[in-house]
Amino acid sequence: MRIGFFDSGIGGMTVLHQALRFLPNEDYIFYADTLHVPYGEKPKEEVRQYIFNAADFIANQGVKALVIACNTATSIAVEDLRKKYDFPILGIEPAVKPAVQKCEGKRKKVLVLATNLTLREEKFHNLVKSIDNHDIVESLPLPGLVQFAENFEFSEERVVPYLRDQLSSFDLKQYGTVVLGCTHFPYFKNSLRKLFAEDVDIISGSIGTAKNLRRILEAKNQINEGIGEISFFKSGFKVEDKDTLSNYKKLFAMLDQV
Repeated sequence: MRIGFFDSGIGGMTVLHQALRFLPNEDYIFYADTLHVPYGEKPKEEVRQYIFNAADFIANQGVKALVIACNTATSIAVEDLRKKYDFPILGIEPAVKPAVQKCEGKRKKVLVLATNLTLREEKFHNLVKSIDNHDIVESLPLPGLVQFAENFEFSEERVVPYLRDQLSSFDLKQYGTVVLGCTHFPYFKNSLRKLFAEDVDIISGSIGTAKNLRRILEAKNQINEGIGEISFFKSGFKVEDKDTLSNYKKLFAMLDQV
């Protein structure tokens, strides 16, 4: 039985990359809904339908767990998905809690970078409300980073000016931690480091999700059942062309260096 991973595009590979570190002896399905990316700028109900269509497809492939490797999809659909399927479904959410814990004693703020839809959702606001006792969490949508990633545009010459423009109204010296609240954003960690001080932590929820996946499979005695093979799908169609698969390998190699 394989483990399913789902995202609107290639962002979820940043989570799969962590899963491969913690669970190298598993087989995976990675489903990117590239026909409908980006999710973060679309109406909520439209995105919900895309998510359920993708989950149905993945479930029909035979999986023992499904990781919703998309902050936007997690925020609007993970609870309903868990009601529908009988295998474990894991989501990912912005790592606000550890960020607040890091910054409270330093008198620094937390900056959450995500998509518009993630930041608008009640799930995110409830998360912040439950732990931000000193009003130190601020947020900024960065939809342009999703487009950069989906276009395989990672050059600092293109990305850094965009980030500098979007962050121009923020006093960057106030922040102790930057939270990457979209799975597309870890690709740009090095570009973000060009703008923030060296001692600023830049974190995401990917490692926590991968560790939780391992814990769940261990508890169910369903661990180490594969060889690290990954089958890629784009909106229901298997990816088999060599150029695309080569680009995916390059993404993993790039993440090794971030």
